[in-house]
Amino acid sequence: MDDGCRNGPLSRGCWNDGFSINTDFDVDWPDTGNVVQYTLDITNTTCSPDGGPERLCFLVNNQSPGPTIYADWGDTLQITVNNQLQHNGTSIHWHGIRQYLSNLDDGTNGITECPIAPTDSKTYTFKCTQFGTAWYHSHYSAQYGDGITGGLVINGPTTANYDVDLGTYFISDWYYDTAFQVEDQAADNLQNRAPAPPGDNILINGTNKNPDGGGAYDVVQLQQGYKYMLRLINGAVDNNIRVSLDNHKLKVITNDLVPIVPFTTDWLLIAIGQRYEVIIETDQPIDNYWFRAEVANACASGNKFYGRSIFRYDGAPDSDPTSIGTDAPGGCEDPQSEPYVPTEVPKEPFAEQLGYLMVDLAVEQVTTNQENIVVWAVNMTAIDIDWDKPTAQYVKEGNESYPRTYNLIEVPRAAAWLYWIIQEVEGTPIPVPHPMHLHGHDFYILGTGTGTFDINTSIDQLKFDNPPRRDVALLPGRGWMAIAFQSDNPGSWLLHCHIAWHISEGLGVQFLESKEKMPLPDGEWERVCTNWETYFNDYSIYPKQDSGL
Repeated sequence: MDDGCRNGPLSRGCWNDGFSINTDFDVDWPDTGNVVQYTLDITNTTCSPDGGPERLCFLVNNQSPGPTIYADWGDTLQITVNNQLQHNGTSIHWHGIRQYLSNLDDGTNGITECPIAPTDSKTYTFKCTQFGTAWYHSHYSAQYGDGITGGLVINGPTTANYDVDLGTYFISDWYYDTAFQVEDQAADNLQNRAPAPPGDNILINGTNKNPDGGGAYDVVQLQQGYKYMLRLINGAVDNNIRVSLDNHKLKVITNDLVPIVPFTTDWLLIAIGQRYEVIIETDQPIDNYWFRAEVANACASGNKFYGRSIFRYDGAPDSDPTSIGTDAPGGCEDPQSEPYVPTEVPKEPFAEQLGYLMVDLAVEQVTTNQENIVVWAVNMTAIDIDWDKPTAQYVKEGNESYPRTYNLIEVPRAAAWLYWIIQEVEGTPIPVPHPMHLHGHDFYILGTGTGTFDINTSIDQLKFDNPPRRDVALLPGRGWMAIAFQSDNPGSWLLHCHIAWHISEGLGVQFLESKEKMPLPDGEWERVCTNWETYFNDYSIYPKQDSGL
């Protein structure tokens, strides 16, 4: 596209100054010089988003989901978080953001920072090198399940045209007990090899009616004859969810922060933490239409109810829809997508090193061959961090005596491709699909399968020519997933299951990447840690009861 091409309803693939949808954002991005500032105040109250029982909840700027943060591709975001909670620390993770050369702003307490103590503040600063739909949430145990979430939009080009951007649209589960209460129930159930408690409802954009008819539906107003972009976010703690809009196709143009070749579908499975940008064409008669959100039972997700909202054409009556939906499909696999900017993942290093890989994938472990391969054989418990001494502090001190419970490895090769084999081992207490999320990178999904990855034959099932790419993907229950990404972002990064109860119980691993080039804690970082230690040691009424993540 030429340098004069500008983004508009008929030219959404353009951006400006020679940047467009064809730009490889791994290596090039605008530098606007703009610093976009936000302030987020975290408070606690009680709420009833579906008209059901009132219970303790947390709000961001007096709302949940919190306000959507907006910036343009190439801007710098500077976000100050004020912790006004009474008895809880917090940290805010900017889910999907690469954090290129800004590891300490990833918001992962116990790894990149100490939690923010009550009455304290922290300012996060990072460059928007990508574009699309991300989100933010607390990474302090399961806390985000009580309401600390919000959207994050980086405006940029898209792979299809649209007229109006409707903004972010959250889909999430809701429990009538608090997240920490449900976490305790889930941990007890795990000991008896039983699933976690089901959700009580599914919220759409923070609201829904409950089974008794209380509450209210969210309403989206549309005009006939337009193309609307909707930014779907699954902000649930334990529910993978399918969505559809009666009588309308969903044209999918982005998964996570990766532009893709568009495809259309009636139903879209959104795993926990995933985002999709879809285009809806309002080419139907003027009426009201149900937007449906159904728990994905095939993904071992459970909920007692379902989500509904109303998409209303201008001129339609102010009433509930009578539209009839289609049957939701089964299965628990991510949609197969094709990145718009193609990449060939090198096959040779992986294939060669598999030939002499001496690792038993049936045994729970995380290890590397000291070349390009990392093996993570997953059971349910592994990581348990110390809020008072994050991994970044160890690196600053030059201390390599990392506690075993940090479940940490150092990846050996900078600026090289890393190949991870993630295997759910036999005997896992609850063998379910896991939505795996990677911090500091996104990754190419070379393949997935059931059973144990076979180092001799499974490589024949893998795709290296422009495979799907994203930052959350489903690891099959009793199965494996092979992913690849370039080691090009110094820091300590987390890879974990995004089911809140699972990472709280330890289903995660952290890896050090080019630690000699990592940004190191400064005086402001130390101030936040000192305030946290004072609060936690002298004033906290709640002990740490889980992994801390």
